[in-house]
Amino acid sequence: MKLRDTLQQARQLLAGARKVNEIGNAERKTKALPSILAPYQIPSRAMPKPTPANLRRFAETPVVRRAINIIKDRVASLDWQVRLKRDYSPDQVGYAKRRLRVLRHTLEHPNASDSFRTLIEQVLEDALVGGFGAIEMETTGNPERPFALWPVDGATIQIDPKWDGNPDAVRYAQQTGLPGSSATIALRDDELIYLRTNPRSYTPFGLGPLEVAFETVNTFLAAHHFAGKLASNTVVQYALWMNDSTPSQQERLIRWWQDEIEGTGRVPLLSSPEKPEVLRFAAGTDADMRMNWQQFLIRMIANAFSLPPLLLGLEQDVNRTTASELTDEAFHSAIVPMARMVAEHITRDLFAKRLGWPEFEFVFNQLDATDEMERVEVQTALLAAGVLTVNEVRAMRGLAPLPGGNAIQVNQSLQQQTEIANVKEVLQQAENE
Repeated sequence: MKLRDTLQQARQLLAGARKVNEIGNAERKTKALPSILAPYQIPSRAMPKPTPANLRRFAETPVVRRAINIIKDRVASLDWQVRLKRDYSPDQVGYAKRRLRVLRHTLEHPNASDSFRTLIEQVLEDALVGGFGAIEMETTGNPERPFALWPVDGATIQIDPKWDGNPDAVRYAQQTGLPGSSATIALRDDELIYLRTNPRSYTPFGLGPLEVAFETVNTFLAAHHFAGKLASNTVVQYALWMNDSTPSQQERLIRWWQDEIEGTGRVPLLSSPEKPEVLRFAAGTDADMRMNWQQFLIRMIANAFSLPPLLLGLEQDVNRTTASELTDEAFHSAIVPMARMVAEHITRDLFAKRLGWPEFEFVFNQLDATDEMERVEVQTALLAAGVLTVNEVRAMRGLAPLPGGNAIQVNQSLQQQTEIANVKEVLQQAENE
């Protein structure tokens, strides 16, 4: 009897949950990730990220490491701030200054061993290598340190493609490699920040730049290894032709060369009725090392990371004018998108989902322009035109507001020019009439 009552209560709760879901949330009709035919089960039928060991091994090669460091170090060294969103004012948010101070202090010390920079560098490394940057979020209950963050190996994270959007449902699972019940750690959506570069509709995983350049890097390593062997003379590109010599004489010559000449640097002395002929298998120049082919592969690696080849060491076709343009292009095509993705995840996943503070946002301060003087000129022009206030400009630079800095200050000359233009327009219309 008790079992029947329990089942009846469970059915009622399930029906009520479905009713609330139908009323409060929109129901999705399309199927997520239809290309995945096999049903997803945790943990036996998970979808791991492919070849993480090979990706990390390739990430330790010089050219790829240079490309990763350009993006990772630049984003990690950007100045940042926590501020109120534009739809909120300090009067609408209780204890705004105190909460802003708490958020910044906690982000500067996310856990006992990491700073914000060391934390974000590890996450960006995984995002650039395999498209799987991950950060674990946990609340502490301490009002002065409301949360803690830890970097997670993104290659061990599995994603449930059937997650229905319920914040209490398990969305992620980490494979620890331990036996028994510790083999899988289930994580809710509000417990993990998962950065996907190049997200796609047919797979829950992202696509890292190194994955795009994987085949190119493999080809480059093979060409570089061959060039190294050729330069160290471990690959012989010539042969000696001894005319009218018997097999026994050839064997004696080979043994003498291996025992007395090879690797010693001595000058070999040969005496024979005819001068031996040297047969070359290649040109004997740097062209044998396929240098042009290696430069082409470096350009392809740079394209995969959205960087100009200039930043990876190819400088022969760059002058002073194009270098500045290429540097700006690298900043806006590689640095800015990655920085904005990190900022959006911290704002949405950490502040809004985990803490329940959607009125705050995380922003980087130096994403508008690469040149400091250019930033100053733009902000000064907007300030003089009355588009921004002094405090808004100070907030863009991460500075504290000033008393009376919220007033619009229009440059008198600009205002006069606007009035004169309006008068001229009215006079022109009157003449036309």
